[in-house]
Amino acid sequence: MAFIRPEIIRPPSEWRSYYLPLTAGCSNNTCTFCNFWGLKLQVRDIEEVKQEIEAVRLYQEKHVILPGMPQIVYALAGQWDGKQIFLQDGDALVYPLPKLKEILAYINERLPDVERIAAYATANDILRIDVEDLKELRRLKLGILYIGLESGDDDVLKRIGKNMSAAQIITAVKRVKEAGIFTSVTGILGMGGPEGSEKHTTATAKALTEMDPEYVGALTVSLIPGTPLYDDFQRGKFKLITPFESVKELLEIIKKSSFTNCFFSSMHASNYFSVRGKLPTDKARMVRELVEVIKRGDPGSLRPEFLRGL
Repeated sequence: MAFIRPEIIRPPSEWRSYYLPLTAGCSNNTCTFCNFWGLKLQVRDIEEVKQEIEAVRLYQEKHVILPGMPQIVYALAGQWDGKQIFLQDGDALVYPLPKLKEILAYINERLPDVERIAAYATANDILRIDVEDLKELRRLKLGILYIGLESGDDDVLKRIGKNMSAAQIITAVKRVKEAGIFTSVTGILGMGGPEGSEKHTTATAKALTEMDPEYVGALTVSLIPGTPLYDDFQRGKFKLITPFESVKELLEIIKKSSFTNCFFSSMHASNYFSVRGKLPTDKARMVRELVEVIKRGDPGSLRPEFLRGL
């Protein structure tokens, strides 16, 4: 079956990257909140990946357009500065390891100005790779992996179909850090619902502290039609937290977590309030901002629903 190029879903910080698909979908397609839920994973043929890399090189160097190459390749290459590549899709590290190394080496050969390669990764796929192989990927310019924790509460992880425990995700993040690759970890506000809010925030802060990643991104749970979580909400089996409860969860995670040197951000469009800074340096200022917003209780200070996004 022909590989179907996925739509671009990427971390906000990868907005300048070239988006190079290795897969479509995710190896863990059971997360009940995710738009990858139920989608069959596709793995792209290595020769097709190399052809795209070569097409990008020719366009960057000589503005040559190859017949048969998707127009999106040139739309992306035309505004790309040549510095960063993001490997699609939801879990590029599921790509067979020898072939992944071959692709990274080919990028280094054909696009030598690339400074950093990034990808989403699941803990399960990271744990299949030993530290020495991860170090080799780092030498090939894999500079950062984006890893979803979602919650430090194992009950929540089980309910949302994450198929891994908080301890496994912590181990995976530590392994990536040991290899010298930066980690960016996401937590999702509201994933425990109103009743499980305190347990969710406490466990998530604890897990983040143990991981001690270079970056943390907070999101707020968003309901996607067609997913089991959306259906649970429709049936009354899952309840959303309120906008101000979301801000309170954000406050609690920042207050209860401890980092060596972490950039923490809630700038994602799903959030009701944005705050960011270096932790621990900016912790007092970030806590103060959140406390003031909660104390005022003014809905006008929060992002309205129609401006929230995935």
